[in-house]
Amino acid sequence: MNAESTREALDVASLAGDILLASGAEIFRVEETIDRIARAYGVKSSDAFVLSSGIFLTAESGKKQEFARVRHIPLSAARLDKVTAVNQLSREIEEGLHTPKEAKAWLLDIQRMPEKPKMHQVLASGVGSACFCFLFGGDVVDSMVAFLSGFVLYVYLLYLLRGRMSKIATNISGGALVTLIAVFLYQAGIGHHLDKVIIGSIIPLVPGVNFTNAIRDIADQDYIAGSVRMLDALLVTFCIALGVGLIITGYHQLAGGLQL
Repeated sequence: MNAESTREALDVASLAGDILLASGAEIFRVEETIDRIARAYGVKSSDAFVLSSGIFLTAESGKKQEFARVRHIPLSAARLDKVTAVNQLSREIEEGLHTPKEAKAWLLDIQRMPEKPKMHQVLASGVGSACFCFLFGGDVVDSMVAFLSGFVLYVYLLYLLRGRMSKIATNISGGALVTLIAVFLYQAGIGHHLDKVIIGSIIPLVPGVNFTNAIRDIADQDYIAGSVRMLDALLVTFCIALGVGLIITGYHQLAGGLQL
């Protein structure tokens, strides 16, 4: 295999790994996909070392020329649609359906896949909050309040903040916002179980996918990546709890200890 072919194969494999890691895929999935694509294109000596925020990929051509790729991938939100698309493409590459040039074009299209429309995300946040509120024991009125809180939360995140605050500040303010809405409506006589409303309302902020992937990475002995993802998930959870606690504590202070 010549140097040019090795370079093309590495480009495709590393791009696939970039997309998977940036989309929240597990470490073993990223490494396996890189290896599958490289081998499908005839690279027999490739070696990928993947962390939660970076990929190190090396390979050797038939003339003993060494190639290396180092990519930094910041932690970001999960995009399962991209993960599914890359997985499907990797299977097609193994079946010999795409040349490296075609595969790279497909991967670039996957990388540019747009997010769901903002209004769809806002509605999904409201519906999800309402459903989880009901699941945790709230009644229909509680679910309606949770729907409003979840709806306003994503309006705040997507239309007002638009990523201009750090993750820590975003989660603290988001947790505080939904709690403030829930407390205000509860004191106005709308809703019967404040705790259920708050729990349902903060669910859109909870990093469930990251926490699950952290457990899977640790179970697969990817301890560094798993620990980083676990720390990130726990930090987000702490920030949400801090936002909720600040509003409840502040309300107790202002209301003279009146029980919610």
